[in-house]
Amino acid sequence: MVVDRIVEMPRRILPERGFLNGRLALVTGGARRIGRQLAQALAEQGADIVLHHNRSAREASETAEELRGHGVRVALLAAHLGDPFQAEDLIHRAIDSMGRPVDILVNNAAIYCPGTARDTSVRSWTEFQNVNLRAPWLLARTMAETLGPTGSGDVINLNDAAALHPRADHFAYTMSKWSLHGLTRNLAMALAPNIRVNELALGSVMPPDPGTGDYQHTPRENIPLDRFPRPEEVAAAMLHLLANASLTGQTLRLDGGENL
Repeated sequence: MVVDRIVEMPRRILPERGFLNGRLALVTGGARRIGRQLAQALAEQGADIVLHHNRSAREASETAEELRGHGVRVALLAAHLGDPFQAEDLIHRAIDSMGRPVDILVNNAAIYCPGTARDTSVRSWTEFQNVNLRAPWLLARTMAETLGPTGSGDVINLNDAAALHPRADHFAYTMSKWSLHGLTRNLAMALAPNIRVNELALGSVMPPDPGTGDYQHTPRENIPLDRFPRPEEVAAAMLHLLANASLTGQTLRLDGGENL
C-alpha cells in the first residue's frame, strides 16, 4: 500500500514548566507520604503551598523547608478535620496566612482502619464520615465561597481504588470513600463552570504506617501490570488533571488495571 499523504495527529496537551505560577494550593495531610509528594509536585510547578497537618508537626516543618527550596511561599496550618468548625476555618486561615484565596484544594487527608458491618460502632462510622467525606465537602464549599462567583479553581480528591468495590472487612472506610466518589461527581456539577472537581483513585502505593490497622494490600498477581503505582506517578496524574481544562467529575484510576 502506498501512502500519499501524512495525516498530522493532534498534539498532546502537556503542561509547561511552572504552569501553576501564581496559584495557591492547600494540601490536607500534606506533611508526609503521598501528601508530601503531591505538595512537592505542586511547588515544582510554581504554586505556593498551604500545608495542612494534624499531629505531624515535625514532618510538616521538614516538608515545608523542602518546598521553599523551589522558590515558593509555604504556610503550615494544623487542624483536626473531624471537627467541622476547624475544617471550614482552614480555608479562611489559609487566606489570612497567604493574603489571597486558595484556588487549588487537594483533599488528601483520610483515616483508615479495618472493621466489618457487625463490629463497626456508631462512633467509628461517624469518625470516618467526618474526616473522609464531610471535611472534603466543607473545604470545597468554603473555597468556592471565598473565590466568589467569578473565581476559578480546582479540587482534587484522593480516593482508594479498592474502596470503589464492596469490602466487608473495611466497611465504614469503604462507605466513606464510596461516598467521596459520589461527592466528586456532585460537586463537579454544582461548582461548574468555574471550579473543576476530579479524583484520583489509587491502588497500593504506600501502605499505612504500622499500628493504623491490619492493612492487606492487593497481591501483585491480581494486578495486570504486575506493579504498584509509584508516588511520583500519582503526582504526575494530579498535574494532568490540573492542566487539562476539559476534565471535571472524572475518576483517574492508578491501580495497574486491578479494576478490570
